Amino acid sequence: MNVAIVIAGGVGSRMGQEIPKQFINVNDKPVIVYTLEAFQSHPQVDAIEVVCLDGWQDILKAYARQFGISKLKWVAKGGESGQESIRNGVYNLEGELAGDDIAIIHDGVRPMLDSDVITDVIRVCEKRGNAVSSMPYNEQIFVVSEEDESVTTEFIPRETLRRVVTPQAYRYGTLLAAYRKAFAEGIGINGSHYVNTMMVELGETLNFAAGSDKNLKLTTPENLETFRAYLALNGKGGK
Repeated sequence: MNVAIVIAGGVGSRMGQEIPKQFINVNDKPVIVYTLEAFQSHPQVDAIEVVCLDGWQDILKAYARQFGISKLKWVAKGGESGQESIRNGVYNLEGELAGDDIAIIHDGVRPMLDSDVITDVIRVCEKRGNAVSSMPYNEQIFVVSEEDESVTTEFIPRETLRRVVTPQAYRYGTLLAAYRKAFAEGIGINGSHYVNTMMVELGETLNFAAGSDKNLKLTTPENLETFRAYLALNGKGGK
């Protein structure tokens, strides 16, 4: 079984809105619904779990009914941090998933998700045990000088870099054991850590899957305008 775990536990303070960014309406539809529709329509995704900001669970379920998200099977409570939210989602599925089942982690505020990206992350995970959506890095990266942070004398060849985002896919048994170990020992759970960085700190080798530059995370009002433009370009309007 392939299960999408959609993370929607944040408040989105940088968006500057009165409601969490995952529930902002664009073209009379909440952002989170666009994300869920990508998994709802994908033939290889069997079920969906949403890790939801506490207090918004009933609203989420109502939207799922309204927009026909029939694959939504579980709603878990969000945590104080991104990693706590993902952990809550993983723990909530214990007893529901087998160890070999695939859990696909995705940010709820990445609504421009192509079906091909989901397909490839599942394909690579089935073959190699995990997969992270990734893209080449196209900008030049320079290292700040230790003596003077206003100058640089060193760069990192961009050919050696990859940008990793969501979706990411892992065998459920491996994911569950990793979160137990990480939270018991304080490994890879603080700050900006995510599943991928935690896994690397735990000694796992990650496998690259195909990504898309379109798969933007909606963090700022400018990102929201980009999403509206994308919808307009694809004939879906935008309000």
